[in-house]
Amino acid sequence: MTDPSHTPTTAGVRLEQVSRSFGELKAVDGVSIDIPSGSFFSLLGPSGCGKSTTLRIISGFEAPDSGKIFIGEEDVTDLQARRRPTAMVFQNYALFPHMTVGQNVAYGLKVRKLSAPDVKRRVDDALQRVDLSGFADTPVTSLSGGQQQRTALARAVAIEPRVILFDEPLSNLDVALRHQTRAELKSLQHRLGLTSIYVTHDQEEALALSDQLAVMRAGRIVQTGKPTDLYREPATAFVASFLGGSNIVTSAEAIYELTGENAIPGKALSIRPEQIETSSEGGVDARVVARQFLGMTTELTLMAAGVTLTARIGGDQEISDETKVRILAYRWVEDDL
Repeated sequence: MTDPSHTPTTAGVRLEQVSRSFGELKAVDGVSIDIPSGSFFSLLGPSGCGKSTTLRIISGFEAPDSGKIFIGEEDVTDLQARRRPTAMVFQNYALFPHMTVGQNVAYGLKVRKLSAPDVKRRVDDALQRVDLSGFADTPVTSLSGGQQQRTALARAVAIEPRVILFDEPLSNLDVALRHQTRAELKSLQHRLGLTSIYVTHDQEEALALSDQLAVMRAGRIVQTGKPTDLYREPATAFVASFLGGSNIVTSAEAIYELTGENAIPGKALSIRPEQIETSSEGGVDARVVARQFLGMTTELTLMAAGVTLTARIGGDQEISDETKVRILAYRWVEDDL
């Protein structure tokens, strides 16, 4: 039984050459990451890239075929999920609909056979930490989506884990609520100070929440770093296109016409949509193929130098179908597409 007087401490997480296959599919392929204690770390990538499997390996719900998992200095590779100092917040929250908020938060504590006074203390403390004090007797079915998300987080916090794992917990919320809950989640994580590992396919979400993030593709880590570094300095065409929707240009003729530079073997040109300027004079001739008004900005699909480019301009900017474009900045990246 957990010592009720124990004050949990956060811990870093380290994976060393972790792999996991399902039949012929190599879901996780030699993944090594070092997640600092107390940080908010995201695993970002498209569906099927191995990010959720990696999270389940950290939690103990999946066993790796090879490699090691450390939480703090402890090797937990062969430790059962229920014995690991982790807690999971699931995509659908996995709340019990027939229970109240307090009963949901208390569930994991009762499984661990804590005494009734300790359960109540932990529940009250967890609800207070996620700003749900006074909701203990509220039916969970009457909560808003954001309140359900915080209830799931309170249930995770109550068992005093050293690491909290999030499996796309905001994907079921509408856009407005997702933005609000995202801000609340980051604030809560900062206040709790717990190491948090977050899985998402939403690049905006990963950029907004993370202290550090790892971009995954086909079971491997492609690039790891601070969100600002990965956005501004992507190493590969895949990272540049996935994280920010960069235009990737490989045609030697187009590269020369757009930039005046010669193509580099094995490299591609990465041009962010916001790095393309439209003008009535000066630059390369371009034709507007499509436009989407997005409020503060308008997204243009352009045909220029024989390639299709996406540009982002001010929402109030008028532009004709025939225009010219100038490339304000670009970056050479490894051509891995």
